[in-house]
Amino acid sequence: MSKPNEMDYLFISTRIRVLETHLLDKEQIETMIEAHSDAEALKVLNDRGYKEIEEISIKSINEMLASERQRVIEDMSFFAPDQRIVDVFKLKYDYHNVKVLLRCESTGSAPDALLIDSGRIPAKEMEEVIRASELRFLPPILQESILKAREVLGNTRDPQLADFVLDQAYFQEMFQLAEETQSEFLADYVRTMIDGANLRSAVRTLRMGKGSSFLEGVLFHGGNVDTSRILACVSAGNGLNELFGFTRFKEAAEAGAAALQGGSLTNFEKLCDNAVQAYLSSAKYIAFGEAPLIAYLAAKESELTTIRIVMAGRMAGLPADTIRERMRDTYV
Repeated sequence: MSKPNEMDYLFISTRIRVLETHLLDKEQIETMIEAHSDAEALKVLNDRGYKEIEEISIKSINEMLASERQRVIEDMSFFAPDQRIVDVFKLKYDYHNVKVLLRCESTGSAPDALLIDSGRIPAKEMEEVIRASELRFLPPILQESILKAREVLGNTRDPQLADFVLDQAYFQEMFQLAEETQSEFLADYVRTMIDGANLRSAVRTLRMGKGSSFLEGVLFHGGNVDTSRILACVSAGNGLNELFGFTRFKEAAEAGAAALQGGSLTNFEKLCDNAVQAYLSSAKYIAFGEAPLIAYLAAKESELTTIRIVMAGRMAGLPADTIRERMRDTYV
């Protein structure tokens, strides 16, 4: 499939500019944090088109967010000139569901409400495929990763090692899809995500007191910062802020260095996410093409995460300032 012409995105780009006005901004998020009750906080969402909840609970909030996510994906899928762009955002849920199903398979438990129905393959269909081991109809990279992850889990009984196999495949397939679309904006978004994941892995590895041999096994290929440079940096004992100092992750790397000295890991994680958001925000200045679609899908996913953080924090009785500390930058 060839790359659609930019003019093919004229309608959906115009539609997205309207939809962007319904995204939560900082003021509305602050209203949710400071609301006198959970019902009052949710009213902010109802005014933005989210479904109303009769009985407020973590379960009902997750169901509301899942419904909104599915609505957005279906809407964008219907209008997108290139379905592969939407598939990049669906991939996450295919791999999430596989992780859940393989863990349940190894423990003999049921997935129940842990599956998310926003992937390329419906959750129930994926469940049947895994149960029957009828993998031949799945995308090749996903198919191969399931076989390998299942083998790792059977040999080691370590779900984290199996998850890493699937994470490697997730980034590999996402990068492959991005290249197939011939969208440099999407490819750079994926590269930026990989950089963020690798910076996180490096900081976590160093905090655990492990060396470059361990780190080599948990890095992802395809980022702007080559994995060999990250390994050389860690082996030489140089600061990661020097390596990432000329990238979008400058502030995050500095926070990572601080975290290695006992600073806040939460702030470091937040700044990694903010660096990705800063890249996406450049799409606001692109009139039409695939960039506004990519940025909107990512912004909506970020909004759903923000809502979950706010409502979970409120329901756990966390102070407003603690919730604010966990907030990521918004697209609007």
